[in-house]
Amino acid sequence: MPRSFSSSSTTESVTPVEEIQPARTKSRHSEAGNDLHLVQSHISHHDMPVVNNEFHEVDAEQYLRFSPARKTVIVAVLAFCSFLAPISSTSILSGIPEVAATYNTTGSVINASNALYLAFMGVAAPFWGPFSQVWGRRPIFLISAFLFFAFSIGTALAPNLPAYFIFRILTAFQGTSFLVVGSSAIGDVYEPRARATALGWFLSGTLIGPAFGPFLGGVIVTFRSWRVVFWLQTALGGFGTLLVFFFFPETYPNLVKSDLSQQTPKQKAKYLWHRVNPLRVGVLLFTYPNLFFAGLAAGALVWNQYSLLTPIRYVLNPRFNLTSPIESGLFYIAPGCGYLVGTFMGGRWADHTVKKWIRKRGGVRVPEDRLKSCLVFIGIVIPGCILIYGWTVEKAVGGIPVPVLAMFVQGVAQLFCFPSLNTFCLDVMQSSGRSAEVVAGNYMFRYVFAAIGSGVVLPAVDGIGVGWFSTISALFLVVAGLCVWATTIFGDQWRKNVDAKNQRKEAERAAQQPALQESEKKAEI
Repeated sequence: MPRSFSSSSTTESVTPVEEIQPARTKSRHSEAGNDLHLVQSHISHHDMPVVNNEFHEVDAEQYLRFSPARKTVIVAVLAFCSFLAPISSTSILSGIPEVAATYNTTGSVINASNALYLAFMGVAAPFWGPFSQVWGRRPIFLISAFLFFAFSIGTALAPNLPAYFIFRILTAFQGTSFLVVGSSAIGDVYEPRARATALGWFLSGTLIGPAFGPFLGGVIVTFRSWRVVFWLQTALGGFGTLLVFFFFPETYPNLVKSDLSQQTPKQKAKYLWHRVNPLRVGVLLFTYPNLFFAGLAAGALVWNQYSLLTPIRYVLNPRFNLTSPIESGLFYIAPGCGYLVGTFMGGRWADHTVKKWIRKRGGVRVPEDRLKSCLVFIGIVIPGCILIYGWTVEKAVGGIPVPVLAMFVQGVAQLFCFPSLNTFCLDVMQSSGRSAEVVAGNYMFRYVFAAIGSGVVLPAVDGIGVGWFSTISALFLVVAGLCVWATTIFGDQWRKNVDAKNQRKEAERAAQQPALQESEKKAEI
């Protein structure tokens, strides 16, 4: 059974250096230039020594298993795989009219398939995180990559509309594994003060993919059949499978498969169901306000992303008298370049912020402090960009440069938000061994809102206009920003309150257990 989530696992204490004599351990690798120390056995697991005013993580040796070069390769493989599912979610947007013509249907029906794709990415998220904690990151990645490759072939060859829908849904279900398990794998190999930078590179794939996918799709659809889009996706999926097979090692240090070797089949089934039950993710997400608000913030960001990208051909083509898919596809480059630029800064800014607050707190790391790095961007910068974009398009003022610049700036700002939110999800329950579940719940939130945004944006724009729809999206982001701000202020106390409640329930169950066993014995007699 996993350990309970206690506040001591997240608000980490410091043992004064003069009270301990840390034993220096030599390692082949030095993480970010920091010397690491192991304290003597009389120091508790959660005590953190501060040596020369430096903060040191517990279980620091876990992060020394791979050399810096090997870690770079791992992040590169994960970033490529994280590119696959999101690019598939939008690459066909520029070719929706052509797909609709193939199957004798409407653009709204094909757009619904994209909404279903995103919805099933959200549905799949609670499965992959728990599975990877039982069977490991590498097996899950291999299976998912191969099936993503196979289902992409099915989409490319789909003879009718139902087959097209089915293979799109199956591809989405597999592709979510890259995002959930990939974030957790980075948490396995990078210590908390450095992992946001690595996550920034990883997340660049999840954001650049949706932005550049329609551009590539527009180029392909202009000169070739829309099916070539999915043949390209198939090739990328096959290449990703090879990368995982040859270059991605097992990163999870706490595999539980060995724990099952001595158990009966019934005990194994019960234990596995407890560990991989996706309902655990939902319960976890709605039990802790911290996790719920982080999920809401991520959902607001992805709602904004997909409701911005989905209608570009339908909104900007008429506005600027564009006629071909490749012309509208060029507009997707603006947010894509923003995501790429943000990659170089967002993760580093999140790591800088958490280190600054560690110093302010005298060597104590509180996970919620990391969220301070994204407050301005989620609550002010992105909503402002969305309002400028929506109303300048609505009122036909400013020409092409204004929406392009607004999309670029909001793209940069999103990469200042996602590394902070993702790293918070990894940090906040790391000691309890449930980080993958927290990440899975966060991605579930994201893609549920992405599906809703992608599905409602075209009818909403037709009904109330792009200006008012952008205003709704901006207000959603402001509310999410206020929730994140509240989490940075009250989050530590919220966790302690929920932990205390859970501990009381566990104590009550433990007290009732002997009585239950006695009554079972009497019933047998």
